[in-house]
Amino acid sequence: MAVNQFKFVLGTVVALTVSHSAVALDTRYEDRSGNMVADTPTDTSQWQDPSTLIFAYTPVEDPSVYADVWSEFLAHLSEKTGKNVRFFPVQNNAAQIEAMRSGRLHIAGFNTGSTPLAVNCAGFNPFTIMAGEDGSFGYEMEIITHPASGIDNVEDLKGKKVAFTAQTSNSGFKAPSAILGAEFGLSADNDFSAAFSGAHDNSIIGVAHKDYDAAAVANSVLKRMLDREVVKASDIKTIYQSQTFPTTAYGYAHNLNPELQAQIKEAFFSFDWAGTKLQEEFERNGEAQFIPITYQEHWAVIRTIDEANDVSYQCR
Repeated sequence: MAVNQFKFVLGTVVALTVSHSAVALDTRYEDRSGNMVADTPTDTSQWQDPSTLIFAYTPVEDPSVYADVWSEFLAHLSEKTGKNVRFFPVQNNAAQIEAMRSGRLHIAGFNTGSTPLAVNCAGFNPFTIMAGEDGSFGYEMEIITHPASGIDNVEDLKGKKVAFTAQTSNSGFKAPSAILGAEFGLSADNDFSAAFSGAHDNSIIGVAHKDYDAAAVANSVLKRMLDREVVKASDIKTIYQSQTFPTTAYGYAHNLNPELQAQIKEAFFSFDWAGTKLQEEFERNGEAQFIPITYQEHWAVIRTIDEANDVSYQCR
């Protein structure tokens, strides 16, 4: 299977890439405001106002770890909305997107690469990301190897086994595919063999254990795993680092009651990180607050990468 020709199967959602058409909202959604995300339905009978809100964090690492990490924030969210809040430990991006599309997921953090699919096929409305105290944000894609691989630079990937995470991932597939092709003239099948590990932590552990010769990963995940000593720094060598990309986007389903939408936003922006498990986990990446973003502006570089990979989304 060539790197630039693949399909995503998301339950009832299917997205095909081999088209040059622009990424656009599914026909079930309306963008009356022109900001590239689904607007709240004008028909109030379509609004959701559930007694229990379901929250899911992007499935990059052990879900049980992150249920605890997010516990204090979810208690704060419950207080601000007056709703019960449950953490939904999703196992993959497809399940997360399908859950929101079907109305079973109300608030979520979607990873960088799957955010366009969530916006266009699941009615996701992103409004915030994590940032440092100075407002800076983002992460880089790194191509990593192990010291015994004989790989010292990107050109040495020829003939090797390279791990990607999933086809919806920006740093785990879409960005490295575009960069390897455009900057180095390398493509899967022709120059190296590609494997899909399913998650960044799987790729990182796989390289450390020498199951893969190399892997493309988000360095934010790598930093957290090194800090928790899941892998040792001596087992990993970086041969490429990309430009900075926006990190996980947080938002809500487009059809939530507008009053509830406002309460959810207020909960994110009023959360005090000091002394919390969220701070303990994400300060590893220098993150200390939630800041406002827009999909139209902050995901422009990701849409450009999708276009470079001939990606378009057809949802049904």
